[in-house]
This record gives sequence, structure tokens and C-alpha cells, in this order.
Amino acid sequence: MSKTILAIDIGSTKICAVTAQINEENSLTLTGAGVVKSQGIKKGSITNIELASKSIKKAVEDAKRVSGSSIKSAIVSISGAYTKSSNSKAIVNIQTKEISLKDIQRVMKTSLYNANIPNEHEVLHVLPYNFKVDEQDFIEDPLGMNASRLEVDTHIITTQKSNLNNLKKAVNGAGIEVENVVLNSYASSISTLNDDEKELGVVLIDMGGHTSNMVIHSGNGIRYNDFLGVGSYHVTNDISMAFHTPLSMAENVKINYASLLEPTDALIELPVIGDEANKQEVSLEIVHNVIYARVEETLMILAQFIENSGLKEQIGAGIVLTGGFSKMEGIKELASATFGSIPVRLAKPVEIDGLFDGIKTPEFSTVIGLVKYSSCAYTPYEIDVNKVVRHGTEISNENTAINFKKEQEHHVVPSVADEVIQEDEKPQMVQIEKEVQKNKNDEAGALKKFMNWATQLF
Repeated sequence: MSKTILAIDIGSTKICAVTAQINEENSLTLTGAGVVKSQGIKKGSITNIELASKSIKKAVEDAKRVSGSSIKSAIVSISGAYTKSSNSKAIVNIQTKEISLKDIQRVMKTSLYNANIPNEHEVLHVLPYNFKVDEQDFIEDPLGMNASRLEVDTHIITTQKSNLNNLKKAVNGAGIEVENVVLNSYASSISTLNDDEKELGVVLIDMGGHTSNMVIHSGNGIRYNDFLGVGSYHVTNDISMAFHTPLSMAENVKINYASLLEPTDALIELPVIGDEANKQEVSLEIVHNVIYARVEETLMILAQFIENSGLKEQIGAGIVLTGGFSKMEGIKELASATFGSIPVRLAKPVEIDGLFDGIKTPEFSTVIGLVKYSSCAYTPYEIDVNKVVRHGTEISNENTAINFKKEQEHHVVPSVADEVIQEDEKPQMVQIEKEVQKNKNDEAGALKKFMNWATQLF
């Protein structure tokens, strides 16, 4: 039986809504799309809930009109702004000597329990990047393996609760229920990266209108993510300030003349802010220099992010650029020069059935990634924003997920650790308690003998 899904990419410059059908084999067919200019959103976060809701509603209505769908829930993207990330690990014993899905759930939940999550933050993703079975590292999928112990290393991505709640309010205000939330750069990586790149290690940079979001994928999972509040809008702003011309005219100059290749000495006329009847002649060579300086600075900061990650030596497949900003002529050449010997390629979303020509370009990588995420194209295992442990083409026991979510909300997460102790280490804990009590008794006996000896001596 097919299922209808709605994906909404909430960006700072545009909002894109896409509807799709998923059949029983998880095959996707796009059925509708709507794209509108963003309002009430700046640098990836909601600044006006009412305006943002109106934009979202318009994009969703356009997509529904094309597809004829009446769906009321959606998977939504969230910017890397106000996110934090950390790594955690956990170990559990395997009583049955064969790893079950429940064991994998347990070790991942324990890694989340072990993590130091700030009180004002909410978990977006818990992404395992290394399973270890007994002494064997980097197991792709431990399910069904014989073992006495299972370990996991996870990359945990969180966002401010206020940021997440404001996003949900804006979507709810458009009459849509939020079914799931996915980091935008994670979604973009799903729609642009191939398996070889992920295995060899790759950097995905989604360069948008107001922001640039990065994830580093190495081996079996995402190892690093970061955010830069700079995008193509800043090029527009620089042109406007440099030549004292209106933003709308600066945007036209960027679209029609922006190039990072060799400049020309041609002249163009630009109006002056406040006196638009007065025209000034501007050399395209100077326009080129203004644009080049901003893009070079942006790429240099992103290169520093890669250095800071500590994973530069593990990036065998190079750097992949996507997003609307990546369409600027000459950006691949400048990125190659900035990032050194690391290869660079430009990416657009992968082809899927029904993909309209209008959304085949790089700025739609995130929304196509959201659609593919809904068809289970995520990492082999993960804990999502709803505290559901996802695996391959199935979602693990829903009751377990709901109970775990309630535990989080009522701050009784230690029950996760208690579960591990009760099932695996209880005999060990009893033995430890006996040994501790024996040591206490021995210490008490020794002290009593010393006091008797001291009394006799003095």
C-alpha cells in the first residue's frame, strides 16, 4: 500500500514543499511541489512566527494543489543555527550471545544517557558511527552477530529547545503537524552523496542564501557538523554597500554578472539609493573584486572548520558543494584553490521519479533529502527527534520509543541505565556489593585490633 508524504524545507530565502508517494518497495515518486519566498526567517531561525506560517502555508497549498493531496503532517528541515554536537559511547553485555534489535536499541539509548546534553537543548539526531562487537571495530551492522559485548560510538546533534519549538509553531500555524525534524545538511547529504564517498570520507557543504551548513561523513556515519551564518545574500549586501545601490539592483547584478573567473573591464549602470534617477557607471572588474573577496573569505572559514574537526586526514573522497550559492560561476575552481589538494565537486539532488525540472538544481538538495529520509534512506541506525530508534526500512517498537520519550520529559532517563544493569550487570553488581561489604568488615576488624593494642600499650 502506497503512502503520501509531505516534506518542507524551511530556508532563509525560500520555502519549498514537496509531496511524494512511497510504494511498498520504498520506491519514490514526486507528485507536487511549491516554492515561495521566505518571510519571518533569518539566518536559519524563525524571527516572526506569523509571517513564517503564511509562507509555509502558501508553499504547502501549492504543492497540494499540484498533487491533489490532503496530507496534514510533514517532515521538516531545521537549520544548523543554534545547534551543538558531541560524541558519546556506551557498552552493554549480550546475555543471549546473539545481538538483537533490542540490544542495539539499548546500547544507543545508553550512549544518549551518557551524553552531557544541556538542559536548554533538545536532541535532533543520535547517529552511530562505530559499532564494536567484542574486540572487532567498525561493524557495519551488528544485528544477528554472535557476541558477549556490544559497544557504540555516537555523534549527537542537538538544538536549542526554543529554536525547535518556534519552528514547530510556525509549521503548526500553517495547519500542518510536524511528523519529524531533520538537520538540513544531513538531508542534503542523503540526496547528494554516494556510498563510495561516504565510505572514503567526504565533506558536504550546503551553501544557501543566508547560511552555509557542513557535515563530515566518514566510514559508517556522520562524524562532524558545523554552521556558518554566511550565504549568497551577503554577496548581494556587499554589492549594495560597495556601490550604494538598492538591494534589488544588487541582486540583479549578482544573478547576471557574478563570476569568480577572470573579470572583464565592461561598464554597467547602477542607480543610487535614494536617488534612483541618478545613474552611476561601475566597472565589472570592481564588481568581480567585491564578490571574489566575500566568497574567498567564506571558503577560508569553511576550510578552517574542516581543520578544527580533526578529520581532515579521513576525507578521501573530497568536498561536495551544493545549495544555491554553489551555482556561482567559478566557485569550484576557487574552492579547489582554497581547500588545497582536496578534490571538489558540485552536486545537485539525485534523480527520482517525477522530479520536476524546476527542482533539479542544487538549491533543492535539502527537500529531496527529506523525501528520501521518509523512505528510510538514513543511516543504518539512529535515534530521531521523536526518540524513535530507526533501523533500515523499519521503525523499532513504537511503545519503546514513546516510553523513552516520556522518561526524557520527566527526567527519569536513569531508567535506561537501570535497564542495562538489571538485564546485564545485576549478578556483577551483587558480587561487587558483597566484596565492598567484606572489605568494610575487614577494615572494621583491623581497626578494632589496633585500638586494643594501643590501649594495652598505654
